[in-house]
Amino acid sequence: MVHVEAPDGDPLRETAPSWHARLRAGSESVVCDLKSNAGFARALCAPADVVLEGFRPGVATRLGIGPEDVPDSVVYCSITGFGTDSPHALRAAHDLNYLGFAGALEDTAPAPPPVQVADLAAGGLGAATQILAALLERERTGGGARLVISMTHRAHDLVAHRVGEAPLPRLLTGGLACYRIYATADGRYLTVAALEPKFFTRLCDLLGRADLAERQHFEDQEALAAELESLFASRPLADWLELFEDEEVCVGPVATLAEAAEEVTPDTTEEPTAPDLGEHTTLWRHELGPEQAL
Repeated sequence: MVHVEAPDGDPLRETAPSWHARLRAGSESVVCDLKSNAGFARALCAPADVVLEGFRPGVATRLGIGPEDVPDSVVYCSITGFGTDSPHALRAAHDLNYLGFAGALEDTAPAPPPVQVADLAAGGLGAATQILAALLERERTGGGARLVISMTHRAHDLVAHRVGEAPLPRLLTGGLACYRIYATADGRYLTVAALEPKFFTRLCDLLGRADLAERQHFEDQEALAAELESLFASRPLADWLELFEDEEVCVGPVATLAEAAEEVTPDTTEEPTAPDLGEHTTLWRHELGPEQAL
């Protein structure tokens, strides 16, 4: 993957170096001032399978690197905030704004989400799936595609199933006492997701409160939650994890990022590194021919 950067580099290099290192690891960096040398960028795009851009609608075309400036065989994907037809299409915004417009924060506001869902899931992964589909179609037809991803619309897709009637308001976002996060005695937290009756029944048995099981779907969920809150606050996280270790109760810790990194990727010893700014510029200029070499 070739990452085309402005002469002063991607802002993420300065604002969040560790994020940049992880997100750009394995890519190549080519410096190009699009305002003065869009021809170099077009030359880079010409042999590409996929061109991905994240400008606001109309900017890429104005700079001379829009979908009409690349071969028809290219899958050209624009990741936008609101699409091209929305009244907000040209609005300046970031992940938090997109999620707000999408209705995804209704249950959590004013608390912000812990993950950039619109950027990484709705935008990044949403684009990846459509790009892969377009590449498969190109195998059959030989033609590329013009894709427009709206982070707001794709973020709404993630919560759209909740529009309309629901068995319980905020079912999986705090509505059920058996599906919440509870504090432990040492200030840590435990995730409880005992949705099915068999899991919740066993959980209540282990807590020494078998009587709570019959209240799993009672109307007064807050009263049940208060009982569970008091129980979980009586012992530290490690004790609860030991008790539930081999039990089918759908309970787990709220791990720290460091703990999760060790648990999920225990064999990772090498830190990811991004290329230096412009590290591959000369290589690509020579690769693309004398007219691009400086």
